[in-house]
Amino acid sequence: MKVWVAAFLLFVALAVAIYFLLFFKTKESRLTGSSMAERVELKTKDSILIVGDYYPPPAPPAGGAGGGSAKGLLLLHMMPATRTSWKSFAEKIQRAGWQVLSTDLRGHGESTGGPDGYRSFSDEEHQASRHDVEAGVEFLKSKGVSDLYLGGASIGANLALQYLADPGPVVKAAFLLSPGLDYRGVKTEDAARNLKPGQVVFYAASRDDAYSAETIQALFDATPAGVKKEMKFFENAGHGTTIFQKEPQYMDEIVLWLQKVLNN
Repeated sequence: MKVWVAAFLLFVALAVAIYFLLFFKTKESRLTGSSMAERVELKTKDSILIVGDYYPPPAPPAGGAGGGSAKGLLLLHMMPATRTSWKSFAEKIQRAGWQVLSTDLRGHGESTGGPDGYRSFSDEEHQASRHDVEAGVEFLKSKGVSDLYLGGASIGANLALQYLADPGPVVKAAFLLSPGLDYRGVKTEDAARNLKPGQVVFYAASRDDAYSAETIQALFDATPAGVKKEMKFFENAGHGTTIFQKEPQYMDEIVLWLQKVLNN
C-alpha cells in the first residue's frame, strides 16, 4: 500500500513539474518575442483566396500595456518563391515590435492557382495581383495598423512600388529588392515618377543581376524631388530575397532603416 501511495505521489509531482515547466517556457517565449506565425486566409476583391503568415507583435512584459502595435509591414515575394522566403526577415522585424504579414501571391504556394499556376498567367493576370496587395493591407489595418510599410522582391517589389505610388492608399515607405522596369506586365517607371513628397523608398539590387541593377538606377533617377530615396548595390548577392541569404547583415540594415523612417 505504501509503495502504491509513494508511486502515486511521485506521478502527481512529476505532472505538476511538467505543467509548470511548460507554462513558464511558454510565458518566457512570449515575453522574449519568439516568432509565432499564424496561417491566415484572405479574400480579394476579385474573389481569390490568398494564404498568408501573420506574425503578431511580441507580447508585452508582465503587467505591461497590450501587445498591439500600430506599425505593420506587408511582404511580397518574388516569382517563383512563396511567403516562406521571407521567414527569417519576418521573424527579425517581428522581434523589433512590428506586425508582419507575408502572403502567397495568386498562382503561388497555397493561394488560389498555386503552387505553380503563375506559370501560365497572362500579363493581365499578374497585374491583377494588385488585389492581393490590397487584401494584405486591409488585413493589417483590421489588426490596428496605422503606420503601414511594404517590402517586395522581384515582381513583389514591382507590385509594392505600384501600390506605394497609388494616389488613394497612404503608405509611407517601401524597400524593394531587385525590382524590374517590367516584370510580366507589372511596370514600375511611371510608379516611381508618381511617388509623393514625404514618402520614402529604398532600392536594392546586386550587380550580378544586371537587369535589376540597371532598373534601380533608372527608378532612383525617376523618383521625384521631395521623396526620400536610397539605393544600394551588392556585387554577387543574386536576385530578390537571395540577397538576404548571401548578405544576411542587410536584414539588420533594413530593420534599422524601417525604424528610422518610422521615427522621422
